[in-house]
Amino acid sequence: MTTDGSVLSDHCTKAGDYLKFLHAWIRQPRQTASIVPSSPYLGRLMASQIDPQGGRVMEFGGGMGALTRQILATGLPADHLEVVEINESFARNLRRNFPGVTIIEAPAQSVLAASVGGAEGYQCVISGLPLLAMSKPLQQSILAEAFKLLRPGGSYIQFTYSPRAPLAASVARALDLGVERVGTIVRNVPPATVFRYRRNADMARG
Repeated sequence: MTTDGSVLSDHCTKAGDYLKFLHAWIRQPRQTASIVPSSPYLGRLMASQIDPQGGRVMEFGGGMGALTRQILATGLPADHLEVVEINESFARNLRRNFPGVTIIEAPAQSVLAASVGGAEGYQCVISGLPLLAMSKPLQQSILAEAFKLLRPGGSYIQFTYSPRAPLAASVARALDLGVERVGTIVRNVPPATVFRYRRNADMARG
């Protein structure tokens, strides 16, 4: 019996990604959302919120690139995507696997200065950060920074492993943000729900 080399390589890659995620989670559980990378199903749902001809996109928390891969699969040009990843090992892996994408090693709450697009230069911020594990002040700092990046009408897309919205209600009120549920993916470990945040003024316009 023969073994398909590409299948074996894919299994080895997935196993390696799992071990890297597990190691990162053990070292910094508040920086890493899960012990396993996001599934393609979750990535596709999040990426479906992007217009590939709609301008620049920022990803918060690139990890091993599971979501990055799905964002690029929409047809968004690689040079229109920037990925924020504070973990040095993950960032190095992202640069190797996505050479056309800008990788930014900076905290999400202070990324504006390092961004290519600048203030109001992005159609969408997509996040895999573990918001539920963060304090309210940190949540507010990250979302405030995200909405500095977003142009009018822009969206912040966030997944969470809880059925409830990941951003504290008091933080959403302070930033004048509304939230919509995009959908739930059960074919993910663990199951995940995707939410979209927008400025209340934008939501009122439809």
